[in-house]
Amino acid sequence: MVRAGWNLLPAGQRFSLDACMRAPRFALLLAGFWLPASAEAAPVPALSATPTRSWVTQLFDSWRAPVPPRHLGGNLYYVGASGVSAWLFSTPEGHILLDTGFADTVPIIRRSVEQLGFKLTDIKLILSSHAHIDHTGGHAAMKRLTGAQVLASAADARTLESGGADDFLTWPKDTLLYQPVKVDRIIADGEEVTLGGTTLTAHLTPGHTRGATTWTMSLTDAGKAYRVVFFSSASINDGTRLLGNPHYPEIVADLEGSFARFKSLPCDIFFAPHGGQFAMADKFARHDRGDGIAAFVDPEGWKQLVAGAEKTFREILARENTLQKP
Repeated sequence: MVRAGWNLLPAGQRFSLDACMRAPRFALLLAGFWLPASAEAAPVPALSATPTRSWVTQLFDSWRAPVPPRHLGGNLYYVGASGVSAWLFSTPEGHILLDTGFADTVPIIRRSVEQLGFKLTDIKLILSSHAHIDHTGGHAAMKRLTGAQVLASAADARTLESGGADDFLTWPKDTLLYQPVKVDRIIADGEEVTLGGTTLTAHLTPGHTRGATTWTMSLTDAGKAYRVVFFSSASINDGTRLLGNPHYPEIVADLEGSFARFKSLPCDIFFAPHGGQFAMADKFARHDRGDGIAAFVDPEGWKQLVAGAEKTFREILARENTLQKP
């Protein structure tokens, strides 16, 4: 899941706080609430407003449209929907799937996998970026269809096995819940997951969820190796308190550590759980016009994504600190 502002940018425009501030529908993205362009500056509340059920439903529905699957380069394929990503890594010994979207994204993934010429039942491992309904809501169904093993960090495994019930978000609970799924293997920080000669390395980057996991790999295309990062997410969802959060007391320390980790990762290409986070529409269009994998080479975009997310985090934290002063 992401904050609402992450989904407001024109197709192809990279995320930045400044870009969000220039978005035509809104004048200012603050700690999860919106000020009209004509409004005078107002005191910042301690907490952003918890989203309503109808707002969440509308947001989620906007992410469910099918898009054509694509061979991105090497053994990497996009099989997700318009707003929630899913990635297939093909190998001679079966395939790895990263994220499943919502439960009703599973048919989209199935069609995409089959259109690419693969068998769904050849998926052997299911990974995740983080255990929110829009990225792991389809895990249980995908596991039933494929018999694949589900791998997750210890913290996200608890969320997966509770079907989102232990999520620290304050959103309407029914918007967070999905079918529980048994996790077959717990992944530690720095652990490598290998299948058929393809290796992905797990980097625990908590904060967006307690067990959010960023994955990295070396992807070879046409004889050239690229350092690829699959971002876990680091946005602070509406209604989430940083200081004194009773549901997640370690959230500030976890995010501090995660931003340091993000900045330490070598990156030629980056992808993310939501298309707007990596300029999917623009990069897919360039890829389709003939740029191939070169369309995704964007080390500066990775730095900007991380810097923008960290800037937002520090601004929210500073405002909360100010409001707590007597």
